[in-house]
Amino acid sequence: MKISILAIGRTDEDAIKTLIDKYSKRLGRFCQFEFKTLADVNRKQPVEQQKKKEAELFLRHIKKNQLIILLDEKGKMFSSIEFSKWIAKKGVQSESSLIFLIGGPYGFDNSIYQLNHEKVALSKMTFSHQMVRPFIIEQIYRAFSIINRLPYHHH
Repeated sequence: MKISILAIGRTDEDAIKTLIDKYSKRLGRFCQFEFKTLADVNRKQPVEQQKKKEAELFLRHIKKNQLIILLDEKGKMFSSIEFSKWIAKKGVQSESSLIFLIGGPYGFDNSIYQLNHEKVALSKMTFSHQMVRPFIIEQIYRAFSIINRLPYHHH
């Protein structure tokens, strides 16, 4: 299974970079994993223009065979165990290339919502698009540890 994460804008905080690197390396034992940051857009332009530019960046990197998963506050929420079952099911269904999209601070452009996709929410709370990065990578790692019955997840 291949899992990719695309995020708009570079990661600013060293602590966040460290966590991304830590869990990215751990994931390498379970899947082909890639975390990629895309160039940030000009934040001085109107919000709708920013989202349109971000969408153009995303569209350049999405391949036809990838299942697109938007990290979105209106998405489906899972427990960690439910998420691990969801990931396992995607692998069994031969949807072996998942791509998670982390939008900029204003969410996604309508052109992204119109793609054939699924939406996942990490919480009812709102997190910065920077903080979401290590959270989703850790949850993907946790899912694989549950699937493989490793002690990382203690239930």
